[in-house]
Amino acid sequence: MKTPLLAFNEKGIYCAAADVYLDPWKPVDKAIISHGHADHSRWGHKKYITHHSNVPIIKHRLGDIVVSGVEWNENFSINGVKFSLHPAGHIIGSSQIRVEHKGEVWVFTGDYKTEDDGVAVPYEPVKCDTFITECTFGLPAFKWTPQKQVFEDINNWWQENQNDGRTSVLFGYSLGKAQRLLKHLDTSIGKIYTHGAIENMTEVFRDQIDFPKTTRITRETKKDELKGNIVLAPGSAHGTTWIKKMVPYVTASASGWMTFRGARRRRAIDKGFVLSDHCDWQGLLKSIKETGCEKVICTHGYTDIFSRYLREQGYDARTEETQYEGETGQLESDKEKDSE
Repeated sequence: MKTPLLAFNEKGIYCAAADVYLDPWKPVDKAIISHGHADHSRWGHKKYITHHSNVPIIKHRLGDIVVSGVEWNENFSINGVKFSLHPAGHIIGSSQIRVEHKGEVWVFTGDYKTEDDGVAVPYEPVKCDTFITECTFGLPAFKWTPQKQVFEDINNWWQENQNDGRTSVLFGYSLGKAQRLLKHLDTSIGKIYTHGAIENMTEVFRDQIDFPKTTRITRETKKDELKGNIVLAPGSAHGTTWIKKMVPYVTASASGWMTFRGARRRRAIDKGFVLSDHCDWQGLLKSIKETGCEKVICTHGYTDIFSRYLREQGYDARTEETQYEGETGQLESDKEKDSE
């Protein structure tokens, strides 16, 4: 029986021909990393390869590591296997990993989205024979509103809270979502304050992207300074003593899970904005079609439902167990400790 070009084992996605792993979840000698979220870039590998714009991100998160960066569409060979990285549109520096060997082409998406968010390099379809895809939101119920409308809603919410004399506290993942929110907030309304974890991560990108001015919240920040302005914070800050400084405040969360009202209630959030850094149902299906692939492997999310639908459409589709966690997998990096 022919050995597959990429195989799933206890450490991650393994390319035996090159003796290299893609986004491994256990320590390995050589790892190609799709992006900087905690479930995809883990500590402990001897050597990391990733897109050059992701290098400062994983260095910030993982510390002193041996890492090399490559450009988009730059071919590099390992033991005769050809690799290249292509924009995934998920967050800054996120890549799809293309693997070619003996006329066979596989693409591993990591996490991805097809809407251009104005921050990450937009997703590009890559032709392949086998497509390894997430399906975090692989249900027909998930259908994203265009980003422009969502940000109009967010800025209107901020303005209304300011009119009522309240501070707006907006929760989003410190890596990716926070920078997307920051890029599109209307600074004519007021000042943007940040939790330390978000400020630290945003500082990593300041030389790459033109973000609005932000003010880090410290122990010296007074409650009156915050009133009527907006605060960006990771979800892990909700319910902590840190947030008491914001009183009177109104909370909101930006996530694909806000599609479901129950998710907002469980998190005790006043307002939910449906804004995801992953594909919705149609985005997934369109992406798969554009690759021209015959085989699809679903790695995380609604894998069983989504793969069954793909088989009904004529694809050779199956699922594989991984330790990737979609939007919940970003929570770990949001728990970065900061002195406020």
